[in-house]
Amino acid sequence: MMTNALLNRTAALQDRQGLKLASYLSLGTDELPHDISERLRVARIQALSQRKISKMKSAHSVVPNGGTAALTWGHEEGLGLWGRIGSIVPLIALVVGLLFINSIQNDNRARELAEVDVAILTDVLPPAAFADPGFIEFLKAEL
Repeated sequence: MMTNALLNRTAALQDRQGLKLASYLSLGTDELPHDISERLRVARIQALSQRKISKMKSAHSVVPNGGTAALTWGHEEGLGLWGRIGSIVPLIALVVGLLFINSIQNDNRARELAEVDVAILTDVLPPAAFADPGFIEFLKAEL
């Protein structure tokens, strides 16, 4: 079966080809007699009305009896229960992985803050020295 992406791409290519063909046909219409240009206009209108009908038929074949895409999910692809479970498992793994990464980052931040606190408390300088802007500039110049 064709996927929706392939159907959309095919429709886009058909539309592009139709626009290109229409531009080629429109190049010489100024030089045609009035009766021929009117017949061409009517033929274009008929062709466009037929295209709209074919698009509506294809939409009814995708979603029969007024159903929605959510209700017919997986129907065209033939996904059964295991197929649906298999498509949800990567999403669950992603969420669990993100929660695990968040936990590790929180632990690392706490460890870094603890190291800074230990360095400040065990240093010979008073903590007020670290708040002095001149001392911070002095440290930057030393490094």
